Amino acid sequence: MSKEISYDKAFDELQQIVSDMEEGEIGVDELSIKVKRASELIKICKEKLSSTEEDVSKILKGLK
Repeated sequence: MSKEISYDKAFDELQQIVSDMEEGEIGVDELSIKVKRASELIKICKEKLSSTEEDVSKILKGLK
């Protein structure tokens, strides 16, 4: 992914994909593409959460 996406945008897009799948709005031909995109979005969200957790831990250690 060349352009970085914010956590909120990634999470919103992921929620939309899940919603479309639940409502049956994604055809069989498009399903593989959407599942791959969802996988990318999950990875982005996990990386951002992990990075934020590390940052918060560093800040809290600095307060002690």
